[in-house]
Amino acid sequence: AEPAVADGALVTEIDPALADTAALTAAYDLPLEVSANCVVVLGRRGGEERPGAAVVPATTRADVNNLVRRRLDARKASFMPMDAAVAATAMEYGGITPVGLPGGWPVLVDARVAAAPWVVLGSGVRRSKLAMPGPLLATMPGVEVVEGLGLA
Repeated sequence: AEPAVADGALVTEIDPALADTAALTAAYDLPLEVSANCVVVLGRRGGEERPGAAVVPATTRADVNNLVRRRLDARKASFMPMDAAVAATAMEYGGITPVGLPGGWPVLVDARVAAAPWVVLGSGVRRSKLAMPGPLLATMPGVEVVEGLGLA
């Protein structure tokens, strides 16, 4: 990650069994609204695969079939299968984060996440979480802030 991003992020150890958002927020008494989920997506056009990621508030789901597909300039878009996402990112399932994704991947970030004073995200592994200011996340390489990326 960029040094400025790393300097502004906090890391905390958690019980790996609580890495999923619902379990984490319940166990640690965190409001769901401070959590964001990073999903790995795959766009396809003419036999070409276009991987990327979408970061949305935990209270929403990524608009993969519309906004993500268009931003990836793809004819079709879907969630990358779990095994492929884990292999492509070198991260653990349930801990995938926008920090440290492969270079060149577009990282679409919902505008609400980018504007949040603090956001809790995966850290790449299930045994910890990252917390960082949303505006700092928005400065990372490859990030595009997108209005309405997360659907209710």
